[in-house]
Amino acid sequence: MRSFDYGKLRGVRWDNEVLGLIAAIHEYKGRQELYLRQKPATLNRLVEIAKVQSTESSNKIEGIVTTATRVRQLCEQKVTPRNRDEEEISGYRDALALIHESYEYIPIKTSYILQLHRVLYGYSQRGIGGRFKSVQNYIEETRADGARVIGFTPLDPFETPGAMEAICESYNREIDACEVDPLILIAAFVLDFLCIHPFNDGNGRMSRLLTALLLYRAGYVVGRFVSLESKIERTKDGYYEALLGSDVDWRGEENDITPFVKYLLGIVLASYRDFEDRVALLDRSDGRRASSALDLVKAAVANTLGKFTKNDILQRVPSLGKSSVEYALKTLVDNGFIVRSGNGKATFYYRRS
Repeated sequence: MRSFDYGKLRGVRWDNEVLGLIAAIHEYKGRQELYLRQKPATLNRLVEIAKVQSTESSNKIEGIVTTATRVRQLCEQKVTPRNRDEEEISGYRDALALIHESYEYIPIKTSYILQLHRVLYGYSQRGIGGRFKSVQNYIEETRADGARVIGFTPLDPFETPGAMEAICESYNREIDACEVDPLILIAAFVLDFLCIHPFNDGNGRMSRLLTALLLYRAGYVVGRFVSLESKIERTKDGYYEALLGSDVDWRGEENDITPFVKYLLGIVLASYRDFEDRVALLDRSDGRRASSALDLVKAAVANTLGKFTKNDILQRVPSLGKSSVEYALKTLVDNGFIVRSGNGKATFYYRRS
């Protein structure tokens, strides 16, 4: 079986792109810590939005979907799940809430990972929650012609418990040693978790829950306020490409983790930048001379590239209600600042050039 020793990362020389991403994240992390001390009440507005986004996006990546209204109602626990997809969405909601509220008390140990998986399947009738896989699983790829082929074969079921123990022990040892940047260790752990593929189902969603847990425990709490899962869902092709680039010769311990490291660092950095944009908009709405809804929506639009939807603006300006955003968007359309396209649920906007 492959050995797992993250101590080997101490001797890796990372290229300037990786080093630059890490330096930028550390800088943003320092500024966020200042915001957390100065404006805790203001930032709480972002938390609930991020939870809904994360729950919806992480499940959508795996093809688990329901309507946006139902996702919001499930996250607010106003309704009960009515089908298998909604059972799994509800399970993710609970697991994510547990991480948000108690990450300091969830150590990186196999028993806790199993418990988290049990929570993920807490509403399921399938009886697989909290158990490692019992049959061999495979990671498939879809070719250009539509044919599905086996792209990667994870560890066998009998190897899985030992491998999970090994990555947890090695990760904890290196985190305590403080000789490898935590961001590198987190990426290496998540990649190995995905390559082990320890469960019969739920591996992708568990990897994103563990990413949040590992980041929070290392002090990178941006995912509480901006959905990491949403950014992964929007760059899904890049996510799978990074995995494919980093799992080549994984069993022979000759794989290069750099593509996945760069991808994950990029997601974290983008989230910190988005966080600061949202805080700036909240500051404008909280000022002594409060900005109008129109000013806030216009500022949010000005910082948005490409097409966007009403929900995108609602998420960027959580201090505003739905009717205020709708009125502001209509005004901006009438004034010629933005263009509306599509109808009904397919409606989107873009800035006039």
